[in-house]
Amino acid sequence: MTRGTGTTLEIVEFTDPACPWAWGSEPTFRRLRHALSGAEEAGHVSWRRVCGILFDEGDDPAPDPEAEARWYREFVAGIAEHTAAPFAHRLERVALSSWPASLAAKAAEAQGALVAERVLRRLRESTFVVGTPADSERGVRETVTGVPELDPERLLRDMRDPATVLAVRRDWRETRAPARCVLETDGPGPHGGRAKFVNGRHRYALPTLRLTGPGGTVHVPGWRPYEEYAGAVLRAAPGITLSSELMAADEALERYRTLTEAELHLLTGGGRAPEGAVRIVTGNGPLWLHPDEARTHPAVSGVA
Repeated sequence: MTRGTGTTLEIVEFTDPACPWAWGSEPTFRRLRHALSGAEEAGHVSWRRVCGILFDEGDDPAPDPEAEARWYREFVAGIAEHTAAPFAHRLERVALSSWPASLAAKAAEAQGALVAERVLRRLRESTFVVGTPADSERGVRETVTGVPELDPERLLRDMRDPATVLAVRRDWRETRAPARCVLETDGPGPHGGRAKFVNGRHRYALPTLRLTGPGGTVHVPGWRPYEEYAGAVLRAAPGITLSSELMAADEALERYRTLTEAELHLLTGGGRAPEGAVRIVTGNGPLWLHPDEARTHPAVSGVA
């Protein structure tokens, strides 16, 4: 895209830190953002995350939490067959609530986009790598300790700020006002993206991308390949150019701090681990950590 053309694209990502389909979509979204990084840096593309609250306040507790955790781990493992995402060897529990992690993800945005991205990634990994969801303030603190450039005390204060709570409540409402086109959509695969009917109202399937630009608004709900997202970008903003440039493995690890096998493939074009990366064994392939990340990551006890 040529700088100064006035072409703009707004991407809204409906997500949740504890959603297994959203976790499985991380490689694709990282690849898409990398392809759009030039346009985003030039101010032609914005990317906004909306916390959809998968596990809501007031949900009935499980009568047998241990049995629920065993069942849910197998459910996540089934999803991972399609997404190739890592999952924890043992899941301590199903997340009691999405609110603490969502408040943390929203509060982290005040400390910069890169810090917010790394905080959200740690929150996802608390469930899908460590097996202990960050579903309390204490859990959030333990999960994000050591994130580079993060002020954890400020994060905790901002989590409690009424403005942050209001922002997440707005996200909750926005997620539960889905566009008509996703109410009856029936995309391919095991997660076609049709809006979910939960507690008497519809909400966007997680994840869903909503892209709005000069070409109109395009929704890409559910689990989709990279090519479908790239096509949606070009429909919503025909002036955008998506870069096909790949990254070196060590560059990707320096940028993202943690990488799955699927991310290595999509971002670097190969599956070879970066030199010096620390290997974390999961129930579905390794997670590679930057050596500095491994010093504070909650998964270090699982290093093989």
